[in-house]
Amino acid sequence: MRTTSHRRALGLLLVAGLGLTAASCGSGDDEPAAQGSGGADQKVTITVGCQPPKSNPKERAGWDEDVAAFQAAHPNITVQSKDAFPCINPDTFQAKLAGGTQEDVFYVYYTDVQKIIKAKQAADISEYVGSVKALNDVRPDVKGVFNDGDKTYGVPRNNYNMGLVYNRKLFTQAGLNPDAPPKTWAEVQEAAKKIAGLGAGYTGFGEYSAGNTGGWHFAASLYARGGSMVSEDGKSAAFNSAEGKAVLENLKQMRWNDNSMGSKQLLQWEDLMRMMGSGKLGMMIGAPDVVQSVNNDFQGKFEDYGVTAVPESEGKASLSGGDGYMFNPKATPEKIKAGLLWLEFHELTPGQGQFNYERAKAQGRPVGLPIPDLYGDTAPGKEIVALRKKFATVPVDHFTPYVSVQGSITNKLEPPKAQELYAVLDVAMSAVLTRKDADIDKLLSDAEGKANKILAKNT
Repeated sequence: MRTTSHRRALGLLLVAGLGLTAASCGSGDDEPAAQGSGGADQKVTITVGCQPPKSNPKERAGWDEDVAAFQAAHPNITVQSKDAFPCINPDTFQAKLAGGTQEDVFYVYYTDVQKIIKAKQAADISEYVGSVKALNDVRPDVKGVFNDGDKTYGVPRNNYNMGLVYNRKLFTQAGLNPDAPPKTWAEVQEAAKKIAGLGAGYTGFGEYSAGNTGGWHFAASLYARGGSMVSEDGKSAAFNSAEGKAVLENLKQMRWNDNSMGSKQLLQWEDLMRMMGSGKLGMMIGAPDVVQSVNNDFQGKFEDYGVTAVPESEGKASLSGGDGYMFNPKATPEKIKAGLLWLEFHELTPGQGQFNYERAKAQGRPVGLPIPDLYGDTAPGKEIVALRKKFATVPVDHFTPYVSVQGSITNKLEPPKAQELYAVLDVAMSAVLTRKDADIDKLLSDAEGKANKILAKNT
């Protein structure tokens, strides 16, 4: 499975389009769960997006097995899988939505949902969604992504929020306790200095500042401090605030006073991943699946890393995202009901579909990352956590600092015009990391002016 961090990074390279650029979906199980919503009354065929591509044979095989099992349990339903890769191509996605040629059950990112609803490019499934009993236990902040007022337009599949990824091995070498990672930025500063003090080539804390990634991480730090990128109505910038200033002042302190961030700056996604994989970077902001990407693609080892919450985010918010499915507005009631049966089976049932950790382990895929967290502390949520631990192939305890505080952190989505705002804030992020005399007040004021012009064009 391509990680959330990789999908997110690819998306940051694209300012145009509705959303991010690359994804593949989860896998499934051999036996369907008992479905409380019954079967289809008449024969119906549904097209479903985001089947894993042939280049991902393990997940594709799981998906195909799931389809076969589901169709055996629901003989009147035929699932036609569509495996376009990436699942969302910004060059064609908007055209498909405008022409109504997307799948009956089509894949979306959270950041696109409200735009799709407002454009009437998805079906209102409110009168049918009550049959999906599993949704009763889904976290309100996750389920609400697909709501507009009292109407429902989709079903979540995945969710995540940002954390602080850290190298446990370096913590130990620097005399720090890897089981008690920093909870405040002051503690991050102290830890970063100790790690940088290990010798030449060691960096205590790494941060992005180019390719829209700097603005992205500015938003993550801002949310964790209780700030907002835009006003509640989305019409004006809100980051020129005490919280926004604190984000930049903290980085300026670590870069120039503490000298714990290294001299190489203007970093983008792959740079920090490579640094983390090399074993020379102590900390960085990232979702838990950064660890998976570092392990798979950058020569890191799962056992060397841990994840905690973004410092000072408890009781506040964390930049979050995710994906799910919506329905073509041309879909008939029969197709919608059949699609909901499939989603309930494949995306929402513990031990089945994407939560079939037994099969994932047998396939040699990593098991134990604390995402998705669709259910929180409800009964199905606890069941999923137990299954992860039972079939874990990675050190589950290394994510405990992150998991233990999730109940006190609100998931907060990206702002409107996110990529354009991130590009503007790259300027501020790069300035404080490359110029010792950077004027933070002026940087934020200039960024605010540019952001207001961008938001004024928001529709």
